[in-house]
Amino acid sequence: MRDPDLNSKPVLERFAVEDQHLANLLFGQQNKNLKTIEQKLGVRLSSKGTALSVSGERSEVLLALRLLDELYGLLREGYSLYPSDIEYALRILNADSKAHLKEIFLDTVFISSRKKTIAPKSLAQKTYIDAIRRNDIVFGIGPAGTGKTYLAMAMAVSYLMRKEVSRIVLVRPAVEAGEKLGFLPGDLAEKVNPYLRPLYDALYDMMDFDKGQALIDNGVVEVAPLAFMRGRTLNDAFVILDEAQNTTTEQMKMFLTRLGFGSRAVVTGDVTQIDLPSGRQSGLIEASQVLKGVDGIFFNRFTDIDVVRHPIVQSIVQAYDRVRPLKDDRSTPPEGVSEK
Repeated sequence: MRDPDLNSKPVLERFAVEDQHLANLLFGQQNKNLKTIEQKLGVRLSSKGTALSVSGERSEVLLALRLLDELYGLLREGYSLYPSDIEYALRILNADSKAHLKEIFLDTVFISSRKKTIAPKSLAQKTYIDAIRRNDIVFGIGPAGTGKTYLAMAMAVSYLMRKEVSRIVLVRPAVEAGEKLGFLPGDLAEKVNPYLRPLYDALYDMMDFDKGQALIDNGVVEVAPLAFMRGRTLNDAFVILDEAQNTTTEQMKMFLTRLGFGSRAVVTGDVTQIDLPSGRQSGLIEASQVLKGVDGIFFNRFTDIDVVRHPIVQSIVQAYDRVRPLKDDRSTPPEGVSEK
């Protein structure tokens, strides 16, 4: 008969690394990476040369060994391991014990002008970029910090650089969040510019400022409020609609019907941060209900597990989800992490 407490009994396992240089990268400066693993999993890691002793409860030790093996595999492929990758890797393996980090972390979306490699850091992010590659329209729905807009921008720039599209169109609804546009100085363009600033910031993070500005000046990259899309047909373009939770039903339908030949669209939004007047249904919520199952359209849902900003952001999202349940049907999307 199997001992029911087998997984709770302390065990000791060993993990050996052949290469001293890779061992140093895996362990981290002053064993920082090992300390992170100890803290997250509650195991004890002791190093001697390039060998590790891993002790603790059986389930945690086995997970630590799997994590070390996966991280070592990344390093052998030339991957630059950052401290934050340890936590991202643990989230992935906790969610799917059969996941392979190489398939996720080495799936390079784009390399920025600063030589920064942009790649998915969670299972949902990997599903998201794969969906963008395969579908005409992809919805990325989830909380702040999950990489919805940033990854969409990276995909758009990569498509432009490979000449798979001839232009990028970045769109946002200009909806006030506690402030009135009428009180801001300047003409309409100047009034809506603050709402578009996050899109400019993401663009300039992908390429140097002068190149990004030149693309904007030449009309290759267009950043505009959603209202400017009415009556247009967008051919051969990669279109991103950001903050889509603040679209009305009419605006969402108008946007989605702008797509022309050779174009694809990514729609991003956070249904917990709707700034529409009370009683107005979010176009994003309705679209997720009306378009579910339509061929060529994919809905990818992110959760707090996918937050890739400062760790405190994940804690903030979780805290708000606990104490402030969603109160109306504007913020109630269909269940599921991702769906077609």
